[in-house]
Amino acid sequence: MEKKIAVVIPNWNGMPFVLDCLAALKKQSQPHDVVMVDNGSVDDSLVQIRKHYPEVHIIEFDHNTGFTGGVNAGLQYALENKYEYAALLNNDATPEKNWLKYLVETMESDEVFGVVTCKLLHTDGKYFDSTGDFYTNRGIAFPRGRNIKDTGQYNKQEFVFSATGGASLYRCSMLQNIGLFDDYFFAYYEDVDLSFRAQLAGWRVVYQPKSVCYHATSSTSSRISWFGRYHSVKNIPVLYIKNMPALLFWKYLPLFLYQLCRQFAASIIKKQGVIHLKALWALTKHLPRAFQDRRFIQKTKKLTYKDVDTLLVHSKPPTIPISRS
Repeated sequence: MEKKIAVVIPNWNGMPFVLDCLAALKKQSQPHDVVMVDNGSVDDSLVQIRKHYPEVHIIEFDHNTGFTGGVNAGLQYALENKYEYAALLNNDATPEKNWLKYLVETMESDEVFGVVTCKLLHTDGKYFDSTGDFYTNRGIAFPRGRNIKDTGQYNKQEFVFSATGGASLYRCSMLQNIGLFDDYFFAYYEDVDLSFRAQLAGWRVVYQPKSVCYHATSSTSSRISWFGRYHSVKNIPVLYIKNMPALLFWKYLPLFLYQLCRQFAASIIKKQGVIHLKALWALTKHLPRAFQDRRFIQKTKKLTYKDVDTLLVHSKPPTIPISRS
């Protein structure tokens, strides 16, 4: 019997990318249902989706609930309708024909696998966007291989710390166990937070290179210049506070605070100091909730602090190359 699989796509003014995304899904070798969550789009995307893909189930908001709000609505629909797996796919991503098939096959190979992520390439098909994420002992996450040419160096299935929320498969029973994405994040690092919680609860996150998808990077967030800076500044500390086990929390706190100072200096240099301060204010108001979440996560975790330490990268984050010439 075929597994019941939903592909959840968040959409916010996604023309023309979203039609290419849906066209690629139409060609998938793995049967699935598509759930589109629209975050109050004012362009023509919903009209075109209904015209060309009437089979797509659409959930509509009248305002932008962010990546987390959008995908959580789709994931909640999947849970309520007894789907076994739910994939997330950005509206500006185009998967290869067997993208979903390889994700599902990998997930089915071991019941401890809670998340499976793919080889996510830039639209040129030559350079990586992500092959899963690292997380450092300085509290900073970064995508493996970002903007580096694909020469086969990430061609084996392996465990990774985190899966990109833009093109990954999630086990619904795991989501029932650990919860959905944290709505506070809105966008940026919410996928790392969920993967961290999954690891702490005893699930594994797996990278499957045979599953390939192409991504028009930051086609949505790049339209708002302050967006990435604001949400990164307010989210990075919450990710650390919620999830880092106590002994590691205090051990690596000096490195983490140093990294936050570097982040503030970068904001000043980029003339985004005001945005940085606004993000810190939003963070301050959220801290009581973050520590409340931490108490529950740490109380129910299954990994020891030594287990978690082996998952971390013990070096500073790399400088991500920009040029792809």
